[in-house]
Amino acid sequence: MTYVFQPSGVCPSEITIEIDDNNLIQSVNAIGGCSGNLQGISALINGMSVAESIKRLKGIKCSFKSTSCPDQIALALEKLLEQQENEQ
Repeated sequence: MTYVFQPSGVCPSEITIEIDDNNLIQSVNAIGGCSGNLQGISALINGMSVAESIKRLKGIKCSFKSTSCPDQIALALEKLLEQQENEQ
């Protein structure tokens, strides 16, 4: 399943997440933002379960902002789970 998310309050304009049938993250790609940081986050959570990724990333803040790229990825993953539930 591929999910495209428009984040808010961060540099990337779009985050695309691909998960497999076992809810394991296969890839995370962003348009815009700090390329190295986002590639690093993606490399760290690839193969990780959606639930574990949310647990680790949710609530991280960037400097004075109320959110961050990791926090927005967690939000995207939560929305992805909601979408899955609505499709069942």
